[in-house]
Amino acid sequence: MAFKIRIYLWSTSPKSLQQVVEQIKEIAMKTGAPMRGPIPLPTKRLEVPIFRLPHGEGSKYWEHWEMRIHKRIIDIAADERVLRRLMRIQIPRDVRIEIKQMRA
Repeated sequence: MAFKIRIYLWSTSPKSLQQVVEQIKEIAMKTGAPMRGPIPLPTKRLEVPIFRLPHGEGSKYWEHWEMRIHKRIIDIAADERVLRRLMRIQIPRDVRIEIKQMRA
C-alpha cells in the first residue's frame, strides 16, 4: 500500500544538505517511487550585530555575525520498502530532517 510522504530538510551547510538530497534521490530511483523535488525554499538569513567597545584607545565598531539556513522539500509516493531505506540514510549532524505523511 503506497502513501505520500513529505520530507523537510534544513541545514546551515548547503553541501551536506545536497549530499542527503542525492541519497534520497538515489533511493527513489532504485525503488521506482515517484518523487517531486527537491524544491528549494527561501534561505533564511539570521544576522546578529554586536557592538564592540575598545579596551583603551580606539574607536567603537559593530561586528556582524550571520547564519544562513538552507531548506528543501521532497515529496515521495512511498511504501514500506522505501521508508525502511530512508530510515537507514546516514545524516550529518548539521542536517535536520522531518518526515510527514500526507493525505492521498
